[in-house]
Amino acid sequence: MHTMPKLLLSLIASTCFLAACSDRARDTHPQQLLSKRLAIFKNFTKTLEPMGLVARDRKDYVKAEFMASALALQELSKQPWVYFAPDGNYPPTRAKPEVWNKPSEFKQATDHYLSTVDKLVEVSGSADLPAISAAVDAVQKSCKSCHDQFRSDRAQ
Repeated sequence: MHTMPKLLLSLIASTCFLAACSDRARDTHPQQLLSKRLAIFKNFTKTLEPMGLVARDRKDYVKAEFMASALALQELSKQPWVYFAPDGNYPPTRAKPEVWNKPSEFKQATDHYLSTVDKLVEVSGSADLPAISAAVDAVQKSCKSCHDQFRSDRAQ
């Protein structure tokens, strides 16, 4: 009877200890700008991955499902950029200083990304798999290009 509370207490203590040992730095900014943009970028990935499977012929194209994913990505694609505010450059960001030092280039990269997502939405209901594959590929290349230019492999 006393075993369960001890086990529960031990489990809670272990969890707290492991969390404290994590090498992942926390976002301590009052507005949590970094955490907000990271959450959106993770949703980009979750939304784009199934479309990538369709584009690579590893998943069947289901028009309604694919269109819904493309529209969801389009909605998400508009969201993270406000969190790259002037006071959004703080540790543990992986954004390179170029985001803030070269704002016109960063804006150009984000505009290019947005246009590739818009094109994906345009073709998403067409059932034209080569066009869909090309549009997904363009979105993925746009992501990679922006990451190559504006994101570091490690937190700053």
